[in-house]
Amino acid sequence: MNATQEQLKLKLTQALVAAFGADYTNTDPILVSASNPKFGDYQANVALSLSKKLGKQPRIIAGEIVSKLDISDICEPPEIAGPGFINLKLQTSYLEAQLNAIQLDSRLGIPKATNPQKQIVDFSSPNIAKEMHVGHLRSTIIGDSIARILEFCGHDVLRLNHVGDWGTQFGMLITYLREVYPEALTTANALNIGDLVNFYRKAKQRFDEDVVFQETSRQEVVRLQAGAEDTLHGWRLLCEQSRQEFQIIYDLLNIKLIERGESFYNPLLSKVVEDLATTGLLESSQGAKCVFLDGFTNREGNPLPLIVQKSDGGYNYATTDLAALGYRIQEDKAKRIVYVTDEGQSNHFSQFFQVGRKANWIPNDVELVHVPFGLVLGEDGKKFKTRSGDTVRLRDLLVEAINRARADIEKRLQEDGRTETEEFIQNVAEVVGISAVKYADLSQNRTSSYVFSYDKMLSLKGNTAPYLLYAYVRIQGISRQGNIDFANLGINRQILLKEDAELTLGKHLLQLDEVIKEVEQDLLPNRLCDYLYQLSDKFNKFYENCPVLKSEEPARTSRLMLCDLTAKTLKLGLSLLGIKVLERM
Repeated sequence: MNATQEQLKLKLTQALVAAFGADYTNTDPILVSASNPKFGDYQANVALSLSKKLGKQPRIIAGEIVSKLDISDICEPPEIAGPGFINLKLQTSYLEAQLNAIQLDSRLGIPKATNPQKQIVDFSSPNIAKEMHVGHLRSTIIGDSIARILEFCGHDVLRLNHVGDWGTQFGMLITYLREVYPEALTTANALNIGDLVNFYRKAKQRFDEDVVFQETSRQEVVRLQAGAEDTLHGWRLLCEQSRQEFQIIYDLLNIKLIERGESFYNPLLSKVVEDLATTGLLESSQGAKCVFLDGFTNREGNPLPLIVQKSDGGYNYATTDLAALGYRIQEDKAKRIVYVTDEGQSNHFSQFFQVGRKANWIPNDVELVHVPFGLVLGEDGKKFKTRSGDTVRLRDLLVEAINRARADIEKRLQEDGRTETEEFIQNVAEVVGISAVKYADLSQNRTSSYVFSYDKMLSLKGNTAPYLLYAYVRIQGISRQGNIDFANLGINRQILLKEDAELTLGKHLLQLDEVIKEVEQDLLPNRLCDYLYQLSDKFNKFYENCPVLKSEEPARTSRLMLCDLTAKTLKLGLSLLGIKVLERM
């Protein structure tokens, strides 16, 4: 809810109390943005909800509220419509004052959270000895955007990369490398990441087929857990090699993370089992230690347990996640923990959240949120793969996007007869290519799968990053064309909303804080994308209908200020999505 809405809500509450008494102090006025501009800007629907309680027709109730409602400093006189809707239209003078007030504010008038919290965003989370693939794209991009928005809102955000760097897979890989490539366990970067991935695949195949190899691998895990120096040294080298590869991708995507792998929580796992035993939640099932859950059953309809210690004494993902949860609450003091993973893990999170609650590990003031997302699909509607059927490497995908963006830029420069430096072309290609990939993902409701199409995401038309970037570039072009310094437009500069296109643009500019507050709560970055796309669209219509450089004063300065405020809003909004702007394209 933005500042205007908060003011209107307060005034509506005061009117309710004045009309019907103090019992209505906590009554929600049900104030929402109007669905259609012809009905005004906001609509209060409280009269309909009070009809039964007051024993009156909603229109009569609405009339009594309006008679006590003083909003003359913000709105035109309220109108009662339909069965009892109270329609509110903001005064143009009020809108002008608001726009002029935020013009010089770096936060564009958006306040920080009144109760900032320590929040953790757990995202990306690749596995050591495996390459990041297209499946990691969504977690990385969505998690980063959520973290940026929460940071902007004033929260203390810990960005955690819960890397898969422990367990049976390492026993298996180290055992195999001892046989075929022992240098990889003693020498840094003895093989490249592609070779490491191939060795991992071969090790997995041996593990599945060879009982002796399987047992040797398990013993290697025991040696790793016991701190055997040669095994630990090899493990560290493998982790570091993968880490370097991950960092190349994080640098391309401009992602900042703090790594805490599964190994970080390893010393805490036995305590998790002990604590669960103390609570009386732990039960034995076929030699394993489990917690039986409410609402989860197997195919036969029997209760489904969450295993926290396997029959061989080993631990699993659930144990690690429970240990991480305890650490994040007790040591990190987090009040909100956000897990960004694919929707296929929804059951897992429901299960270990339930165990945490049953064990009374989660205080009432701590919120746990699983942020699920759908698949990335190819244009055939199936899971996105290479032509050979392999999973698409994330690095290849990003490089391809940059190369395609570069080809588009070079073609456009040739058509326009423009000459630019190699540095300029490559920078634009990287910004446009990476932005296109990010925005194509973030602009979708994360709960849905989406079709990955280079052609669509790199288009200058429609809801794409290039379309938004071009709107920003267009404004900077006005500055260059008119030799305008937006920071120095004169002492008495004022935004004036005379034309419909100016009014529409101005109203939209003032809605950013409302959108950011929504995303802060529901963690749906596509809401911000929708807002920015509409902003670009409304700006382009304003630009087409309202001459800027050729208009007379005071309209000229006013329109330049609207252009500048639009550019600032686009830049801020895109930065919260992890997207850089360009001065020229």
